[in-house]
Amino acid sequence: MILHLHLVRHGQTYFNRYNRLQGWSNSPLTESGLADADKAGAKLRDMDFAAAYCSDTTRARQTADRILDINESAGHPRPRLVEDMHFREQFYGYYEGLDMGMAWYAAGAPHGVKTYNQIVEKFGLAASRDFLKEADPFHDAESDDEYWTRVQGAFALIAANPDLRDGDDVLQISHGNTLLSLAHRFGGDDLDLSERPANGSVTVLEYDTSKPFAEAVKIVSYNQ
Repeated sequence: MILHLHLVRHGQTYFNRYNRLQGWSNSPLTESGLADADKAGAKLRDMDFAAAYCSDTTRARQTADRILDINESAGHPRPRLVEDMHFREQFYGYYEGLDMGMAWYAAGAPHGVKTYNQIVEKFGLAASRDFLKEADPFHDAESDDEYWTRVQGAFALIAANPDLRDGDDVLQISHGNTLLSLAHRFGGDDLDLSERPANGSVTVLEYDTSKPFAEAVKIVSYNQ
């Protein structure tokens, strides 16, 4: 069964505005963030969604509700919104809520680099997670393996939905680093991965539920 997943990055939050890490932390949408959600809703107003998923965070739920409101007002049946922790952003542990520059300096400095981009350029995206876990004095931040195990659980949850059929469109509210991570793992060389996807942007994936996760995802469009 092939599903068309429409992944929307949540609208801008106060932590986004303040340049702070907010993996599992709750930060509500700003006025601009509400507008981001409405903009995504306008893009998706003509879709018939067979299912809808989001993380159990305020920013994801607010974004999903506004998109589904617009979609329903355009005459489409409203799917039940499933909230689940498997759809959360990467967990930054001790560094949750910290200024991003300070956090990534703490992760990268022991390895001779000072920024997130420098970590990724020199060591790869997986290292950014492992370095942060290493720097976390409690080691609560997710490692690369822990992160992908949880994300794979989110895709498995979608695949297990008995009401979905081949070719269905599914709404999923996602997060910036998660979208970037999916693009790094499943995207081609033509994708611009120098920045996180914009708040309110839409990324479309094809998900083949019959294949192992490592082979199941294809990026159709990114950060639109």
